[in-house]
Amino acid sequence: MKKIFAMFAAFACAAVLSACNEQKAESKAQADESLNKVKAAGVFVLGLDDSFPPMGFRDKDNSIVGFDIDLAAEVCTRLGVKLKTQPISWDAKEQELNTGNIDCIWNGMSVDSARAAAMNLSDPYLKNRMIFTVKDKSLTNLESLKGKKIAVQNGSTAQKLLDASDVGKAAKEIVPFDDNQTALMDLDKGGVDAVFLDEIVAKYWIVTNAKDYTVLEEGLSDEVYAIGFRKKDRALRDAVNSTLAAMKADGKFDEISAKWFGK
Repeated sequence: MKKIFAMFAAFACAAVLSACNEQKAESKAQADESLNKVKAAGVFVLGLDDSFPPMGFRDKDNSIVGFDIDLAAEVCTRLGVKLKTQPISWDAKEQELNTGNIDCIWNGMSVDSARAAAMNLSDPYLKNRMIFTVKDKSLTNLESLKGKKIAVQNGSTAQKLLDASDVGKAAKEIVPFDDNQTALMDLDKGGVDAVFLDEIVAKYWIVTNAKDYTVLEEGLSDEVYAIGFRKKDRALRDAVNSTLAAMKADGKFDEISAKWFGK
């Protein structure tokens, strides 16, 4: 009898555990209303550093434009919601996201382990390289940057990478700026000797401002861009992932890319 009772108890416990697991899974699925909330509101709020051309920045009319903005606008059209761009402090981006002020961070955001741990990241959608740009033609390689002042955006993956690198450790000073455009303007004035930033951003700025700057061939890292969502917002992330995949399949992604990068 004891044996039968023990077997029955074990079976009952297993059934209870199974039911609990099912309830937890069901509750978890029900808890993720991220996509439904955006659709109910009719607005998708995109957080960005609005001085990060060509990904997201202000044009001469003070409108926020860019490659990421065009991508997001098309995603919103396909999801049936309006896009709202919300400028934020890049150094406080995770706080802005987690307090609910924005629905995502979409602004040429590089992927690293810290961001992967702090956010629910989309599939990578663009490749990039971290490089140094200089004004002085005598600076031709990483060795020549020893003892120089190097600018970098505060709170960026570039800052972390530079701080940990041999180049950063050998620099006279690493100067943090709120955004890359201000750093590049300081380079133009001679305040710093080099700026460490995204190759996409550097080349776009050099061309649009007609500057005779050099992008050093030696960089520090290849990387990819992704969109950041709150950890629990899987439904919203998955919807954006699926929409971007559809845009790549039907050619819309390439059309937007050609507008901003010529390819």
